[in-house]
Amino acid sequence: MKIPALKDPALKASFVCALAFAASIVVNPVAVQGQERSRPRRSPAVGLDRKTEAAVQQGLAYLARRQNTDGSWTDRVGRKVYTSYRGKVGEHVGVTALGGLAFLSNGAVPHGGPGKYVDRYGVTVFGHRVVEKAVDFLIEHTAETGFMSFNGSRMYSHAFGALFLAEAYGMGYSRGGRLKAALKRAIAMIENSQNEEGGWRYRPIAEDSDMSITVCQVMALRAANNAGVGVRKETIDKAVRYVRNSFLPTVGAFTYQLGPEFRGVPSRHSFALTAAGVATLYGAGEYNATKIIHRAVDYIWNNRPHYTEARYHFDYYYGQYYAVQAMFQKGDDDWARWYDDYIKPDLLALQEQPGGFWTDLVGSSYATAMACIILQFPNQYLPITEN
Repeated sequence: MKIPALKDPALKASFVCALAFAASIVVNPVAVQGQERSRPRRSPAVGLDRKTEAAVQQGLAYLARRQNTDGSWTDRVGRKVYTSYRGKVGEHVGVTALGGLAFLSNGAVPHGGPGKYVDRYGVTVFGHRVVEKAVDFLIEHTAETGFMSFNGSRMYSHAFGALFLAEAYGMGYSRGGRLKAALKRAIAMIENSQNEEGGWRYRPIAEDSDMSITVCQVMALRAANNAGVGVRKETIDKAVRYVRNSFLPTVGAFTYQLGPEFRGVPSRHSFALTAAGVATLYGAGEYNATKIIHRAVDYIWNNRPHYTEARYHFDYYYGQYYAVQAMFQKGDDDWARWYDDYIKPDLLALQEQPGGFWTDLVGSSYATAMACIILQFPNQYLPITEN
């Protein structure tokens, strides 16, 4: 992990201590499974060039400016219906989590680290303060049952919220112990909501499952385990079985729901779902599922969307968010080519100027947070990206 150049010695010392704390609690996901697995080779970090760094800084300044006083971000809270995204605009649990992850991806650690942004109005914002406000909002909206929800948000948002709290805790945030307590409740809710299929759906304790929601839960469980919040082995075993059963060898893709047909209806497969499937297998420590992963990676390459689809399709940023994780874990030429030759130039072309934001059907806070997370993956500041 590289440490950005910091001029203030005290600030640099604070940042190094926080990173050391994160490294001390990161554990290999095989501990969840209790089995020995080999990890893939990783090509050297691609790094952020000046143009990409400038784009990210613009995006983070935009997010800082858009953060509400209660720590949340506002966007459309709803669900995808065919090719549209329907819902109401309001404070958004999932987008707040992703906004916080965008700043953690820039190395924002408690009481210092990088993350000083001066927006076009001359307002100075410190990344760790943005993160703290987001953490407080999510703690406030984590019920005693563990369900993290506001304005009718569902399991997508809950999982992103749990992931963000786990990453923040893993990077040294505590909020007086309230963060860990909320995280433990949120993770217990995920475990207790897993159904017999081994997956998850829009609401807690649903009978059926789908890949797009299941991947979110697995990544939250992985991050919590990394941060020292234990996850039951049987939970991961069932999730892995569900994901494997969702793979279609004939096309090399993962389906939305189990099998080529689900309850009499053909189950679709897509770029986003397949990226989610690969990310889930890696997140669960299934590094030796090489036949499935190689077929799925080929499918991802052959079905990657064009950047002109981003503004009008909910799946674009969601799919790219998991695709960059899948390619990062795959490593070698796939990772370098994906980042340098494909997703980086596409996202830079999509950034709206002069505002420095990205947008789609959910809203500009969501798309900007996603774009900043994706572009900053080479930083490897998030504990979940540790080798």
